[in-house]
Amino acid sequence: MRRSQDEAISTASAKGVRCGIVTADYHPEICQRLLKGALSAFDQAGGLAQDMLVVSSSGIFDLSPLVAEMIERSDIDAVVVIGCVVRGETRHDRFIVDAAFAQFTQLAVTHGKPIGLAVLTVECLTQAKVRSGGNKGDAGAFAMKAALRTHAELKRLRQVKQL
Repeated sequence: MRRSQDEAISTASAKGVRCGIVTADYHPEICQRLLKGALSAFDQAGGLAQDMLVVSSSGIFDLSPLVAEMIERSDIDAVVVIGCVVRGETRHDRFIVDAAFAQFTQLAVTHGKPIGLAVLTVECLTQAKVRSGGNKGDAGAFAMKAALRTHAELKRLRQVKQL
């Protein structure tokens, strides 16, 4: 039996977790749907509005400095990145996504904090719609749940290390 995207990640508690969301403004309808899903998942996991910080920029590549600033903050435990990249006639989309994802990965490892990715890389906006709360799942909620679970696991590993 195939598990749905939402079933693939059990939700960790968001109580006491301070989370940042960095969202692109490009393809605003899709990004707003992803943001709604991420915020809803945070709320459903017991997160409080005062523990959430949301900032935005133009596109995926432009988010890198905001993600870097967010993850370096001592008052942020996890970050979720939201965006949508639609493939065009050239390979430009791959270069942008690859560079941004490499930066996000490096930041997560360097700072020991999770970065959940709700960045859709699709062929068309129809594909994006079904992955942002449509019948193919909600990548925004999935990314938030992944960030919360990773945060909980990192916390547990750090406690075990101190024993």
